[in-house]
Amino acid sequence: MHLEIVALESQHQPLFETLDLPPNTTYTLTRYTTTSTRDELHARVRNADIVIVTTVTLDAETLSHNVTPRLRYVIVSATGTDCVDLHSCKARAIRVCNCPGANLETVSEHAISLYFAARRRTILLDQVTRRQPSEWKQRGSVNTYMRLPDGTPPLTCGDEVLGIVGYGGLGKRIAAVGTALGMRVLVADRKPSSDPSSGHAQDAHRLPNGEGGRVPFNEVLQQATVIVLSLPRTPQTLNLLSAAEFEMMHPYAVLINIARGGIVDEAALVQALKEQRIAGYATDVFQVEPAGDSLDTPLLAEDAKDLNITLSPHLAWFSQRTIKNLGEILKATVEATIQGRDMNVIV
Repeated sequence: MHLEIVALESQHQPLFETLDLPPNTTYTLTRYTTTSTRDELHARVRNADIVIVTTVTLDAETLSHNVTPRLRYVIVSATGTDCVDLHSCKARAIRVCNCPGANLETVSEHAISLYFAARRRTILLDQVTRRQPSEWKQRGSVNTYMRLPDGTPPLTCGDEVLGIVGYGGLGKRIAAVGTALGMRVLVADRKPSSDPSSGHAQDAHRLPNGEGGRVPFNEVLQQATVIVLSLPRTPQTLNLLSAAEFEMMHPYAVLINIARGGIVDEAALVQALKEQRIAGYATDVFQVEPAGDSLDTPLLAEDAKDLNITLSPHLAWFSQRTIKNLGEILKATVEATIQGRDMNVIV
């Protein structure tokens, strides 16, 4: 048996040199640094048995028999699988696997760095200090730039209440770091649904666990002065935080998003910051990626430039440790899939 393996984004994927496969199984690995256009994508995957992807969208058309007649496996070189139409894969019995846990250390550290940047206004203070003529020299102090919406000084870690929304491996890691910094940690239960058929009551109940129990979602919004999002993007989590949620949040709250774009309603977020309903936002992810200007995201609009918004370009995962972990997990997952063993199976 010969397999055609196509890697669509080798700039994100630490690819294997060799695979340990059963006897009489061979493969060809074709790697592309990036795959940008739909025509490129369809031409490259047409004869693929296995596609390795990170961010390129594999939608229903791409996953149809007309475009990918030989496709048997999709391996996502990342934890999140929102770039793949899982329903279409399931309908065609295409196996989908991911590479979980490779970036836990790096992304959790990046989340904390975004917290400090948002709370301590690090980037703004750098700009103010460099600006000429010197406002610091003229005024003697520029501490007004660090003050909270009500004019009080910023909080320190020991006074923060950290709300974790999404308590998988990443959420647990962030909770541990927050605890080490002296924060009081609240783990959010699932957001209550207005649909009685969903099986979740309007008032979420407390669930016992080793950390002392989860807290209803709305209570976390009301109490937390730091909220970190570390949950997957699904149809149920799109716009999880929008205008109504920002109305509930603590006025000192800084919101940190190292999950996925689309979980936060960016337009509502900008409005909440303008109205000083929350204190700041820091994100590594965006509704549209790559984000180039205000047409992609209101976070880059001219009227948002003076708000407490800290941005990084979806690189929270990037580190030597992540690359090493990802390479090992990707290789093992591809080998297991070809050998017929379940490993990191999503569909």
